[in-house]
Amino acid sequence: MKHWGRLLLCGVLLLGSVPAAAPQTASAAGGVSIILDGYPLPFPVEPAVMNGTTMVPFRAISEALGITVKWNQSAKKITAVGDEESGSKQVILTLGSKTALVDGKTVKLAVAPQTVRGTTMIPLSFFSQQFGAAVLWTQSTKTVAITSPKKEMYTLGFYAFSSYPEYSLLPGFDDVAFGWSRIDKDGQFTTAGADFNWPKAAGDVTPESIVQNAATGGKTPYLMVYSGDDKLELTKNLEDKNLQDQTIGKIVDTAVQKGFKGIMLDLEGLGLTGDKAKARSDYNAFVKNLSGKARAQGLKVDISLHPINSSYAGYDYKTLASLADELVIMAYAYEDQKSPEPTDKVDEAIRLALKQTTKDKLVLGISLYSENESSVNTKIGLAKRYDLKGIAIWRLGLIGQAAWNEMNKSVELGE
Repeated sequence: MKHWGRLLLCGVLLLGSVPAAAPQTASAAGGVSIILDGYPLPFPVEPAVMNGTTMVPFRAISEALGITVKWNQSAKKITAVGDEESGSKQVILTLGSKTALVDGKTVKLAVAPQTVRGTTMIPLSFFSQQFGAAVLWTQSTKTVAITSPKKEMYTLGFYAFSSYPEYSLLPGFDDVAFGWSRIDKDGQFTTAGADFNWPKAAGDVTPESIVQNAATGGKTPYLMVYSGDDKLELTKNLEDKNLQDQTIGKIVDTAVQKGFKGIMLDLEGLGLTGDKAKARSDYNAFVKNLSGKARAQGLKVDISLHPINSSYAGYDYKTLASLADELVIMAYAYEDQKSPEPTDKVDEAIRLALKQTTKDKLVLGISLYSENESSVNTKIGLAKRYDLKGIAIWRLGLIGQAAWNEMNKSVELGE
């Protein structure tokens, strides 16, 4: 979760051979772009103006908004089902007909749905009217800008050093990972290390009471265990079976004794140099060992991971996903963290992860070191676009009210 940006950039440059196509923004020079939540959306046929109405590809936009689309060839009908706060909504469109059925009621369209090169096109305004997406057509730039509707999705908050000033935001998250422990330079587990350590009480508010309140409130409080590998402290632990068993025993015991309901592993830096296959195998064995002991105590196990398009090749997403409840993709620190992360790299990180495991296992990590109130919803929009399980925010103490307010426009957060 810390600062490893320069090394990540090296990995981005080295991964030129990874087959991950960039989104198409227009089919030809001077064509039309579709932007969803501030980032280009691929489309098979570009929007067109028909009888004064902007027509857009229905399936491409619908599926990116989480709307299920089914096509009935014989009846030439499209059935789209989307979720709203009040429940699901069903829309039935018929090619060539200006009449649609919305939850059984007749609704008129300005222009009938039409097929262009095998793609169904419908009026742009329909998305706003029926599925709550805000749409905007800018003639000067020929851009269709769409803002997805607010969505209820899983949210995880990280609470670590200097997080107490935003303690009041904790109820807004579904679960919380507390970064109060680490593996030290000798490969030993500790709650007294630098940065990631057990905090002092703030009056009547103690670390134990914060964890207990989270659990009582229906959240899963995770004990987060951090390690880098700058001094090979993590490698030392992975390669020494006795030290590893001792470490895992202490992690599980601390989690149980302090009232945590899960363990979040944030063990970074593997596979930068050396035998990368061995690093992956060793880490898989460590997680399998810990997972078995943790689950025997009724604890969940989550893992925060470098993105696949980073310099760190020591992480086997496919195997780790089979051992953990969720994987948090730390898709940040690609550059200097002084400006928003390159969205194309975050997009690529998600697509690469989806080749290794299923979307319900993936949580997109978003760092407020890098993002701000103007950019954070673009990253949340990617999690929504790929229908990931949710988002994880690094960290409380960095969010700020402006970013919190903006996030609340995109995803359901507690007040």
